[in-house]
Amino acid sequence: MAHFLRGKQAGIQKDFSAGLAPELFAIDDVGTSNVLSDYINAIDLTFYLQVARYGINPKISTLAYDPVQSLLAVGTNDSPYSPSQIYVFGQKRVNATFTTPRKASIKALQFCADKLISVDSKNDISVFSLEAKRMIASYAPPGLITALVTDPTLDYALIGLQNGDVIAYDLDREALAPFKIPNFWRERNPRAPMIPVVTLALHPRDIGTLLIGYSEGAVIYSFKQNKPVKFFHYELHPGCPGGNSDPISANIVRRPKLSQALWHPTGTFILTGHEDSSLVFWDAKDGRLLMARTLEVTNVDRPKAASGTFGPTTSNFPIKEPISRVIWCCKENPENTGILVAGGASTTRSVRGLTFLDLGPTPIYATSNWQILSEHFDKPKRQHVIPTPPDTEVVDFCPIPRNSPHFAGSQDPIAVIALLTSGEIVTLSFPSGHPITPTNQLHVSLSFVHPYVNLTAIASIDRTRWLGMTENRSHGPPILRGGAEATHPLKRYESRNILQTAHVDGTIRLWDAGHGDEIENEDMLQVDVARAIGRFENVDIIKISMSGVTGELAVGLRSGELAVFRWDHNRNFGREVPHRHTEAFGLETIKDRADPGVKEGLLPLAMLNQQQEPVTALKMSDIGFVGVGFEGGSVAVIDLRGPALIYNANLNDLSKQNKRGSTRRSSGRTQSKPEWPTVIEFGVMSLEGEDYSSILTFVGTNLGRLITFKLLPEPHGGYAVQLAGICSLDDRVISISPLNADTGAVAHASPSVVANLRNGFKVDGVLLAVTQSGARIFKPAAAKGAHKTWDDFLCDVANVVRFEGQGYALVGLFGDGRARAYSIPGLKEIASANISQYLDVQRFSEALITATGDVFGWTGPSQIAVLNVWGTGQELPRSLDKLFNVEALVPPRPTISNIQWISGTQYVSPLDMDILIGGPDRPPSKRMMEQMRAEEQQRRIAGRPGPSTSSAASAQDEGYWAYMQRQVQERTERLGIMGDSMDKLEENSSGWANDVSKYVNQQKRKVILGVLRLLEPLPLSLHLLDPFRQKFARINPLSLPRQRKLAFQLRDERVIARADAVIAALYGGHVAGAAGEGKGDRARVGIVLG
Repeated sequence: MAHFLRGKQAGIQKDFSAGLAPELFAIDDVGTSNVLSDYINAIDLTFYLQVARYGINPKISTLAYDPVQSLLAVGTNDSPYSPSQIYVFGQKRVNATFTTPRKASIKALQFCADKLISVDSKNDISVFSLEAKRMIASYAPPGLITALVTDPTLDYALIGLQNGDVIAYDLDREALAPFKIPNFWRERNPRAPMIPVVTLALHPRDIGTLLIGYSEGAVIYSFKQNKPVKFFHYELHPGCPGGNSDPISANIVRRPKLSQALWHPTGTFILTGHEDSSLVFWDAKDGRLLMARTLEVTNVDRPKAASGTFGPTTSNFPIKEPISRVIWCCKENPENTGILVAGGASTTRSVRGLTFLDLGPTPIYATSNWQILSEHFDKPKRQHVIPTPPDTEVVDFCPIPRNSPHFAGSQDPIAVIALLTSGEIVTLSFPSGHPITPTNQLHVSLSFVHPYVNLTAIASIDRTRWLGMTENRSHGPPILRGGAEATHPLKRYESRNILQTAHVDGTIRLWDAGHGDEIENEDMLQVDVARAIGRFENVDIIKISMSGVTGELAVGLRSGELAVFRWDHNRNFGREVPHRHTEAFGLETIKDRADPGVKEGLLPLAMLNQQQEPVTALKMSDIGFVGVGFEGGSVAVIDLRGPALIYNANLNDLSKQNKRGSTRRSSGRTQSKPEWPTVIEFGVMSLEGEDYSSILTFVGTNLGRLITFKLLPEPHGGYAVQLAGICSLDDRVISISPLNADTGAVAHASPSVVANLRNGFKVDGVLLAVTQSGARIFKPAAAKGAHKTWDDFLCDVANVVRFEGQGYALVGLFGDGRARAYSIPGLKEIASANISQYLDVQRFSEALITATGDVFGWTGPSQIAVLNVWGTGQELPRSLDKLFNVEALVPPRPTISNIQWISGTQYVSPLDMDILIGGPDRPPSKRMMEQMRAEEQQRRIAGRPGPSTSSAASAQDEGYWAYMQRQVQERTERLGIMGDSMDKLEENSSGWANDVSKYVNQQKRKVILGVLRLLEPLPLSLHLLDPFRQKFARINPLSLPRQRKLAFQLRDERVIARADAVIAALYGGHVAGAAGEGKGDRARVGIVLG
C-alpha cells in the first residue's frame, strides 16, 4: 500500500515498472568461478550479466613479445584483489586470459612458436597453446627455477635451477627430457657454496652452444662436445675501483656476483653484468677480458685511476642503481649493435630512464687487434638516456623487434615497452626514446596501466555520431597486428557506451566499451588536458562530462580549472605555435594549444579559471550548456555558442533570493557547514504551477539541498539564468533524474525537445532525486512528493534504467555489497543481488550505471567489470578471438658463416639438437610430422612419385637416426632419377647438348679453380685442426665438405679426384666412399683422418 500511495503523492497515475517481473532478473556469468552459486538462494534474485572486463588486475610483473605472431603477453603478481593472470593481446580488441594451476605470481614469460611458457613463484612451468587458448601442460621441476631459455626452432625449454643444474623439458612430448647439464662451476670450485644458474642464452648463430651464467661467472657449453669450452670469471684486484668505486673495499680482492650474461648478436663477444653495476666484455673465442666499465666510467678493472667518459668520476663515489635488465640489440645488420641497460646509473643523475650505448659497426674480428676491440667498447659511437616519467624506476623492459624472433628477440627493434616499479608501463620509440601513446597501438586494457587511471566516466553517444569520430593522429607502424576477432551480434540502433578514462599524466582516453556486441568503431581517442591548460605538473582530473549528441567534452580539475573540448580540425597541425592569452566573455580561448600531432579530433576550445577550489560537479548538456560547481560553493553556467560565461553565483547567496521557500527548514547548525554542488543535471519540463515548459538546470548539494534554475532566452539571442526554487532533502544528493510523468522516460534536454518549445510543446515531468539515505520523487521546484528511506545501508550510486520496451526502474549500488532495483514511482524493491564477488565494494561510489542497465565497476586497482542488469540465466561462451596464425611461419634461424664453417666450426642444426637433447629413440615431433604431411600433400598435388621404401607413417615406429638415414637415401634416389632423366634428354638432343656441355665444362673448371684458390691460405693454419683430428676418428656424414659435394654432383671423376686431394691435404686423411657409390647411389661418404 505504501508504494501505491507514493505514486499518488508524486502525481503519477501509472506504474512504469509494471512490466518488470522478477522472472526477468537472472544471473549470467563469464569467466568467474563456480563459487558464484554459493551466493544464490531462494531469497536473492540475482540479475547481473557480466559482459566484459577491461584493464589489468592485479600488478604487472613481466612482459613478453612475439614478433612472428605480433602478440604481447603480460603476467601479473598475485594479490588480495585477484589471483595472478596471464593476458595475451593482439590487434584491436583481440585478447585471451590464462591462469596458472596454483595461486602464484608470474615470474617469467616466453613465446616459443605456437606456445607460451610461464614460470611462477611456486616454481611451476605452465605451457599454454596459443591455438587452443588453454593450458596443455604443467611441470614442477626438482628444484627452484632461476633461469629459462627457449628457441622458436626447438621443442625444448632449458631450465636453470638453484643447485646449478640445467635440465630440458620437452614441450612437444610434455615430459622431462633425459638431457641434463651438471653444475660446471661447482666442478671448477668444489669449495664454493651454492652456485645457482642466473641466466641462460643460446648462441645467436650456433644453436649447439649455450652460455650459462652462474652467480660466480659464466661458462660456454658445447652440446656437440658435451662439455664446457670456456670459463669467464670477473675478479678485481686490490686498487681496482670496480663498478661501485667504493674506497673502503678497493684494497681487497673482490669478485662481484654475476647478474647478466648475454651474447653479441654474432656470437663473437660476451657481455656479463654484475651486482656492482659493472659491464664486462669478453672475447668468446679465447676468454680474454676486453673491457670492464660502468655506464659512466671505463677500465674499472685496472688499479690506476679510471678514465671517465660519461658523467661523474670515481672520486665522487656515487651510489649506483642495480642493473635490472640488459639486452645487446642490433639493426637489420647484426654487426651494427648497441646495448640497452635498465639501471646501473648513478642516483645523482638528473634524467632517469634507460641508457643506450650505440656501439656502431663491430670491428672485423680477424683483422682487429686487442686494442681496437677494447676501444670499440670503451668509446661508443653515441650514448644517451631514453627518459621515463619523473620519479619512476624501470625494473624490466620488452623490446619490440620489427620481424625476427631471433638474436634474443632484439634485432631491429622499433619500440620498447618499459615496466616501472609502480606496475605501470610506458612505450618508447627506439632508439630516439620519444613517448608513444597507446592510442590505437595497444589493447584498451593496457591503457589502464599506461599510466594508471584515476577517474572514469560514461557517455551514451549516438551510433552514427560515434562512427564519424575517427581521430586522425600521426603515429608509427602498429605494434600489435596478430590475432583475429570473433564475430559478435550487431546492435545497430543502440547508442554506444563511450567510456572516458582520466590518467595520472593528464590525458583522457575515450573508447567504445560496447554492450557485449560487435564494436564497429574500435579506435581510441585521446585528449591532452595538460597541454590544453598550459602545464604538465599537478594536473589532477576529478570530473568529466561528455555530450551524447554533440560529442563535446568538459573536464574539471582539482586545481579549479574547467577545460572544454570540441571535435574540430587542427589549423596548426604539424607545428608548434606560442599561446596567446585571449579572454572573452569570462573564458580564455585555448585553441592554439591543440596537439600538433592531431589533424582531426577532440581539440581544446575554451577554459574557465576563476582560481576557485576543486571542481565538485560537472555536466555537459546536449544543447550547448555546461554546468559546473566548485568546492568553494559557487556554481556557473557556460553557453558554448559564444562561448560565454552566462551565470556565476555562490550557493550561500541563493537562499536570500529564494521566494518559493522549501519543504524542510534547515537549522542554523546545518547552514553553518560549507556547502558545494555534488550533482548537476539539465532537463525540460513544466514547473509546479506553470502551464509551459522550460529548460531547467538542477543542482544538488552535499547538504541535501536541490536548487532549480530556469534558462530563459533573451531578445539578443543569448540565454539568462534565473533561480526557480530551492527544496531540502535528507542527505547528500548523488543522482538527479528528470522523468516524463506520462511515459516514464528520462526528460533530458535534447535538441529536438528544445526546438519544439517555441511551438508550445509541453512536458509534464517529475524529478527523481536520490540521496545516500533515501529517494524522493516530486514535482519541481519545491513540491513535497513521495519519499523512500533506505533501511540499514547507504546508497553509493544510482540511476534510472530501462529494459527494452517493458518499463523503467531505479537501480542502485549500496554499501552492504548489494545491488537493488526499485519500481517507479512506487519505489518498491523489485529485486536485489549480492555483487561483492564481482566488484570492489569500497569503490562503489566510483561505479557507473547507464540508462541501458550496464554497470561499470572496479574489481581492483586497475580493472573494471561491465555488468548488465538484464541477464538471461544462461552461461555465456568465452571469447572466440583467435590468437595463433598458422600461416605466420618462424623464419629460419641464423647459422654460422662460411668462414666459420671452413675454419672448422661444425654446424649443428635444430634437428641435430633433437638427437642431442631428446636422444636417438625420440620419435619425430608433432611439428615435424605436420611438416611431412604438408610435403606429402604438396607432392600429391604436383603429381610426383612417393617414397620408394617406407611411408611417412612408419616414421613413428623407427628410431630418429634411422628415419634421417631413410630420408637421405630417398633424396639421393630422387637425385639419381633426375640424373637418368637428364641422360635421356641429352641423348634426344645431342646436338644442342654438346654445345651446352662445352659451356658447362668451362664453368666446372672455374668453380673448382675458385675453390682451390679459396683453400690456398688454409695450410698456414693447419695446426689449428690438430686437436680436431685427435678427438674425432670420423666426420659426421652430414658435415661432408662442400667442395667434394659440389664435385660429386658435377659427376666428373677428374674433379672428384682433385677435390679428394684437397680434402686429404686439409684434413690429413683420405676420402672413404661407401660401397655402391656411383651414378644412382649417393650413399654415405666419410673422411678418415690421419
